[in-house]
Amino acid sequence: MKAKRTRVLIVDDHAIVRAGLAAVLGFEHDIDVVGEASNGEEAVLRATETHPDVVVMDLVMPKMDGAAAAAAIRQERPKTKILLLTTYASPVEIHRALDAGVSGAVSKTISNAELADAIRRVADGGETVVSEDIRLMLEESAQQPDLTQRQREILLSVMRGLTNSEIATQFGITVSGVKKHLNAIFAKFGAANRTEAVATALKGDALSQNRT
Repeated sequence: MKAKRTRVLIVDDHAIVRAGLAAVLGFEHDIDVVGEASNGEEAVLRATETHPDVVVMDLVMPKMDGAAAAAAIRQERPKTKILLLTTYASPVEIHRALDAGVSGAVSKTISNAELADAIRRVADGGETVVSEDIRLMLEESAQQPDLTQRQREILLSVMRGLTNSEIATQFGITVSGVKKHLNAIFAKFGAANRTEAVATALKGDALSQNRT
């Protein structure tokens, strides 16, 4: 049985970057570059024409940025995954893109092999892929002054994707204790769930505080 190949659309406003990415991905046995676009508006059009599985897209672009383009592409093609490949994005911009439905955000400093792996992971659809440097940037910017030290640690663990059981094991407390901390965090943030709490933290100023 022939292995499924992942169709990729490359979007970046620099022609040399697009050419480099196409060349790099051309060496992958299971990835096909099906098109390129130089801005967000063109990306939406090319996604309709080329039917990609994954759009590898810069965030900061003319005419329409990556977050707006991601939202438009996802509206037209809900099954298409968006992987941001960026350098200068701020935490607020990354967060806005995640809200728009992107499936991952990685830095342009990652290796060729790491990029190919991120594309495959995004195509599989099982997780949100965030490179370590971007994850650290988001964590450092995620702050809220009234969290206790333990609440801050637990919220960071939630951002890393740990379950309540895994968090309980990490800190040597019960699952019930984790839930109590989470409920306190939700109350302080006015959040209904983990996703809303993380979203609020990313916009705020809390995780660098060292409270008890």
